[in-house]
Amino acid sequence: MPGRLRKPALNESQGATAMNNRVSRSRFVSKHAWAVALFVGVLFAAAATSQQRSSGVSVPDMQNLQLFLLIGQSNMSGRGVIGPDDREAIPRVFTFSKEMKWVPAIDPLHFDRPNAGAGLGRSFARVLAKENRFVSIGLVPCAVGGTHLDQWKPGGELFEGAVARTRAAMKSGRLRAILWHQGEAEAHAEGDARSYIRRFGAFITALRADLGVSDAPVVVGQLCPSIYHRPEGASKFAPIMDEQLALLPLHVANCGFVSSAGLRDKGDSVHFNTPSLHEFGRRYAYAFLALDPTWVSLDE
Repeated sequence: MPGRLRKPALNESQGATAMNNRVSRSRFVSKHAWAVALFVGVLFAAAATSQQRSSGVSVPDMQNLQLFLLIGQSNMSGRGVIGPDDREAIPRVFTFSKEMKWVPAIDPLHFDRPNAGAGLGRSFARVLAKENRFVSIGLVPCAVGGTHLDQWKPGGELFEGAVARTRAAMKSGRLRAILWHQGEAEAHAEGDARSYIRRFGAFITALRADLGVSDAPVVVGQLCPSIYHRPEGASKFAPIMDEQLALLPLHVANCGFVSSAGLRDKGDSVHFNTPSLHEFGRRYAYAFLALDPTWVSLDE
């Protein structure tokens, strides 16, 4: 057509050269595509990490968990009625299951008895997760309802079982503290109550040694207030027991005591109800933070 410029045809030599150039470019792109993809992937990962930190979101680090051992008897295990909120996972909070697998921490955390229910562990962890947005928390449930302190002696089934589970959990992180609630079983006999400080001191020294955490914080809690009013004086030495628990920080290094003032039972005069367990867990968390203030600086 008149007026239209035609592209000059390539002769045989020019065509061969053009083809070779296209092949060379194709081979270059193919050879270096993996490097380009890797570079782009790194950029996206870095951008995602930066966005997570700036927005206060952290991806769970399952090989660097901050671990807490939950141990004692039924009020540590938890006998509260489980509500919908207790079944909702908390970001970055996990529990070590009966099968020794890390799973989202939903109640019941414990499996010691068929009536295991809501406990204090989740509300404890929720406070710590809020105070440090860049760590993942692992709860290690080892409490067993109805147990006497003497049943937790080194060499016994409960002690050795707790040590074995905790050591297995420690392959995924660092043990930060031991949370203990026990003493209802001692409130029946005056001798058991009055000797608690001495016996607990020996127990916790052995437990720390076997776990290789000689300076790990230990947090203990007061008995449920309503235990004082059990019928027929079933727990008549509870006041002595509470006194012994409150004095433990004077005899055990790096130990804190948590008051149960104002908390209520579930109707049996022994076990905390669910709202009280939630509050008790928060109090345990603040007691831990007082013992280990480095928690709030881990993300700096």
